[in-house]
Amino acid sequence: MAEAFVNYEAKARRLEIRGESAGTVGGKQLNPTAVEAMAELGISMEGQHPKLMTQDMVDGADKIISMGCGVDAAACPAKFILTEDWGLDDPAGQGIETVRVIRDQIRGHVVKLLEEMA
Repeated sequence: MAEAFVNYEAKARRLEIRGESAGTVGGKQLNPTAVEAMAELGISMEGQHPKLMTQDMVDGADKIISMGCGVDAAACPAKFILTEDWGLDDPAGQGIETVRVIRDQIRGHVVKLLEEMA
């Protein structure tokens, strides 16, 4: 959701900022409830897929954000990379109502981040 929001909101603001999402543990598919929640706002996650964070991604990033290190505390990038942690709940296994709340929190953080970076 964060990658989609960064790219959507940056484009709307005509900012040359690109978001890329990756994790420390690879998933097999996008969370279908997250995809549904984003579609409700007219934001497609088509073309996105789970990715593992690589050293090249880290080296090329201006900013690294972790969504919430409670998801997999042992693999949290904040332990070994300078990150900003947004402390959000994991939407995995959550119902649509909870995912909407998390989605809206992510959007709020993204908008604030883009305002700071503009």
